[in-house]
Amino acid sequence: MLASSCGSLQEEFIGVRVLDACNGNWPVCDTTVGCMVGDRSYVQGRFPGTARVAYQLFEPSTVTVSFLLSEIAGSGDETTIHFYEDQCRSRVRTAVPGRTFVGEAQQVGLVHRETDLSGIGDHLLEVISDARARYLMKVDVVPLRLKESPSSQ
Repeated sequence: MLASSCGSLQEEFIGVRVLDACNGNWPVCDTTVGCMVGDRSYVQGRFPGTARVAYQLFEPSTVTVSFLLSEIAGSGDETTIHFYEDQCRSRVRTAVPGRTFVGEAQQVGLVHRETDLSGIGDHLLEVISDARARYLMKVDVVPLRLKESPSSQ
């Protein structure tokens, strides 16, 4: 029973996305990353460590990074997420205490953080964590114009 509920959560998290093996060479900012993620892909890995991926914005958007954690062996002190603007001209840093990061994963099933970015083009996402766990990670992009409600006009 437990395996099927975990499988269902993983299937729901992944949806129709495919695993990106991260064996590419995408130049973004002053570095090269192995993955260009989007609404059709996800990546997997293990913390502790650093994960770097690129993604594209075609207009100002809300960017959400989501994690599905498994094999959790420790929360660590902190997970830091850096959402960089295009050409790394600025960044938004989000620090999540280790207990919060792992606690959300255990209570809700996943962890996500979001920010609004305005630059058009390739963007770098960097996640640094000393938690001890396996993860699946995906990035979702929603244009800001789609988030505006008619009542706010």
